[in-house]
Amino acid sequence: MEETRRKIWAQYAFLLLAGCFFSQLYATSDVKFYESFDEAFDGRWIVSEKEEYSGVWKHAKSEGHDDYGLLVSEKARKYAIVKELDNVVDLKDGTVVLQYEVRLQDGLECGGAYIKYLRPQEAGWTAKGFDNESPYTIMFGPDKCGATNKVHFILKHKNPKSGEYVEHHLKFPPSVPADKLTHVYTAVLKPDNDVLILVDGEEKKKANLLSSDDFEPPLIPAETIPDPEDKKPEDWDERAKIPDPDAKKPDDWDEDAPMEIEDEEAEKPEGWLDDEPEDVDDPEATKPEDWDDDEDGEWEAPKVDNPKCAEAPGCGEWKRPMIRNPAYKGKWHSPLIDNPNYKGIWKPRDIPNPDYFELDKPNFEPIAAIGIEIWTMQDGILFDNILIASDEKVAESYRKTAWKPKFDVEKEKQKAEEEAESGGLKGYQKVVFDLLYKVAGVPFLGEHKAKVLDLLEKAEKQPNITVGVVVSVVVVVFSVLLKLIFGGKKPQPAIASAETEKTDGAETSTSNSQAAEEKEEQSEDAAAAPRRRTRRDN
Repeated sequence: MEETRRKIWAQYAFLLLAGCFFSQLYATSDVKFYESFDEAFDGRWIVSEKEEYSGVWKHAKSEGHDDYGLLVSEKARKYAIVKELDNVVDLKDGTVVLQYEVRLQDGLECGGAYIKYLRPQEAGWTAKGFDNESPYTIMFGPDKCGATNKVHFILKHKNPKSGEYVEHHLKFPPSVPADKLTHVYTAVLKPDNDVLILVDGEEKKKANLLSSDDFEPPLIPAETIPDPEDKKPEDWDERAKIPDPDAKKPDDWDEDAPMEIEDEEAEKPEGWLDDEPEDVDDPEATKPEDWDDDEDGEWEAPKVDNPKCAEAPGCGEWKRPMIRNPAYKGKWHSPLIDNPNYKGIWKPRDIPNPDYFELDKPNFEPIAAIGIEIWTMQDGILFDNILIASDEKVAESYRKTAWKPKFDVEKEKQKAEEEAESGGLKGYQKVVFDLLYKVAGVPFLGEHKAKVLDLLEKAEKQPNITVGVVVSVVVVVFSVLLKLIFGGKKPQPAIASAETEKTDGAETSTSNSQAAEEKEEQSEDAAAAPRRRTRRDN
């Protein structure tokens, strides 16, 4: 009995080991190419020998990790490096997944971090001569400079009629993450011609290779095109509206009336100083000792505001202010009416497109090498874990094991740095407290201001009570407003103003009289200022 059990367990163990072996073998067969950069790239990757590509590639660790990658080490350089594949990857059958990681350790203001998947060298290129003209099948990855901010997906496809290779760009691609973390970019090419673009495993774009809505220019040309020989008839009228030929200008329409006229009701304010200039020589200014009249000309003292004008309604020649002319109508135009001869906007007729062709699937060129050919103003760009696979699950497993642990560590570090920079407060909490401190500074809070500030100081030391503090501050401010509106006393200046308007000579309190005088002086100054500006403008 015991012997039988041993045999059964042995069979189970054998089947389990065999299953693991074949599953591993199957998974390995789904990986067409993988580069982890755990080992130095010298001898395996070929650096372009073209003179313009002077940027130095380095085998370096990602900041904060023991994981190595391929590093862009210098700013403002062109870089080019290529890795020939052991086996050519065919894109015509089945699913193909292109994936790699890139970390912009110093950010990316202007430069690329994309990869080119190159055609076989029979297309006319060499590893040592790799440059931007080397023929590729797909270009994929982030690019950012000026108005450009996108994750490229470009298919270089051979036109079956002309034989020319044309770049077809994905429309409305996702943008590049704006941080210094490691991100993983994935492009999935499916047998049904769909393309999925993923950033950090999240689908950001879905497109169809044969759709004119998704690629520019489209892989399949338009079936018809405007006839280049077609001409618009001379009598074709595209005007939807025309001036009414029967309309007449009214007899009382004065086209010469000015838009503005002098205000005849305006009167010169009392105390206006007609003979005083607005600006006078600065009495404190003195001629510089090194001033040479022969070389520098006659010295003149700089001008300053006439102090007499500050005490008067205005200085210089008084002019009436300008007001809008009620008789102004401007130039008369005939009203528009529907054009009886309108035929619409002309366009040439459509004819069959001689370059049109039908296509069930793109005629992909195979991938024979992986190249990085970029120009960048930033250093610190680190490439890692470049993968070509035939199964999405394989790419997902690499994201979970190779990328996710690094990303989580970097994310936590970034979070800690942000909290440290904001004094222990999270980003949104800092914004809230900045706003609350501004609210605490409004004048009408009065004696309540100290209470609000005390609340804010306590909340900053305990960020977890931010919501409660916000509610408390809102209650205080709302209560003060209600008290001012419904239960408070009328403001003192208003009382003073009312008292000064009395004509029976009744006496008022000393404080109200002073307030009234101050308010009257401010009113006169405010009234004088526009008149002074009006005079200057004229």
